[in-house]
Amino acid sequence: MADVLIPSMTTVAGLFSLTDVAPLLPFAEVGGEANVGAEAAPLILAGVLLSLMVIYLASKVGGELCARINLPPVLGELVGGVAVGVSALHLLMFPEAGAVEAAPSVLVSFLGTTTGAGTETAIAVSQTYSEVISVLAELGVVVLLFEIGLESDLQELIRVGPQAAIVAVVGVVAPFVTGTLGLIYLFHMTAIPAIFAGAALTATSIGITAKVLAELQQLSSEEGQIIIGAAVLDDVLGIIVLAVVASLAKTGEVEISNIVYLVISSVVFLVGSIVLGRFFSPYFVALVDKLQTRGDLLLSSLIVVFFLSYIATAIHLEAILGAFTAGLVLAETDKHKELEEQVIPLADMFVPIFFVCVGAKTDVSVLNPLVPENREGLVIAAFLIIVAIIGKVITGFTILGQPEINRLAIGVGMIPRGEVGLVFAGVGSASGALSRPLEAAIIVMVILTTFVAPPMLRVVFQSSNSGEPALSAEVASATAEDIET
Repeated sequence: MADVLIPSMTTVAGLFSLTDVAPLLPFAEVGGEANVGAEAAPLILAGVLLSLMVIYLASKVGGELCARINLPPVLGELVGGVAVGVSALHLLMFPEAGAVEAAPSVLVSFLGTTTGAGTETAIAVSQTYSEVISVLAELGVVVLLFEIGLESDLQELIRVGPQAAIVAVVGVVAPFVTGTLGLIYLFHMTAIPAIFAGAALTATSIGITAKVLAELQQLSSEEGQIIIGAAVLDDVLGIIVLAVVASLAKTGEVEISNIVYLVISSVVFLVGSIVLGRFFSPYFVALVDKLQTRGDLLLSSLIVVFFLSYIATAIHLEAILGAFTAGLVLAETDKHKELEEQVIPLADMFVPIFFVCVGAKTDVSVLNPLVPENREGLVIAAFLIIVAIIGKVITGFTILGQPEINRLAIGVGMIPRGEVGLVFAGVGSASGALSRPLEAAIIVMVILTTFVAPPMLRVVFQSSNSGEPALSAEVASATAEDIET
């Protein structure tokens, strides 16, 4: 099953150890034998430090620029990532496992020159420290989902559960069916590539949407709770869809046992974690109250977060589901306000790494129509983008009996594909199921839905709030620091 399931949170599970880098480092010899570990560790650390410096600089510059033109700062973090990544400055590069760049990036050359190790050696360790950054990015989205879980109301999520379920199911079925059939009958594609592309249309990036909702102070609104609930369910459904299409691409047939396993394990994990968590939460609070060392609440909470995230990963679900569940459970305790305040600095440290890396890994060169091989992909991309947007926007209009709710905001909140869509493209590319034009089309769809959704979400919420004085006053009184947080 592990060969079939390729969840995004576990793609860097094979992080190199220092001894794995040994064959790549030819220069260090002590006593006639290569002393690789002693030489590699400082160089890897130096690469990580340089990368983090670039990431935080891109995050702050992009975020500040967007904040000053009234756009969500998270959009600036994504744009900053594009600027320093594969599409522009080539400061942050994330090569495939086992691949070594023919031409070193600026950061790699700078690392080799300033440390005296040489460019060849810097290239040899660049994949290792890039994977370290990828792990930190994954930790960033875990922390983000934990923070979102803390700010969410479990009772409200349960209350909007039926609406969220409808939104999630329609948001998966509508774009999948429309995209797959359109590619087969309009573009005359074979079934497996069409199904793979249709599956990529089902994704929703809960991380990006949740961050924008938090910035707009709409996370606790009814629309925000429905979006978050639907995005969580959408993530579970996305894992199932990914398992199915990966199996289809590999074997030519769907393994029903995998689907059944994923459905059962998802339900048992989510429901079981919440039920057991609510039972044990009083004991957790009592234990924290007895601790006398620094970080008593934060570190104890992170133990819970990482434990549930590990369990989710171990049973082939997403680690972010475990983190979100931990946030929901701990939000029900008397310590939740204090914990929210303590998590903010942690989120400020790790979350920007995630968003900048998403942008850095995105190759916007596929948007260039002057390159002949890009044109077919752009035509297919135009179709996929239309289906991707309409297929999610209609989900908001499936909610009936609540005339006051902002249905358009719910639909727009489900649009961004983000890193989830890139995972589908990556799995399809690795399986050989996707042609170059179709792979480029999927990437273009992911890029545009990711970058268009945040400003659209702000517009639809602001237009609906213009007639609500109480909420407008609350937003107007918020400080710039609060919004940034």
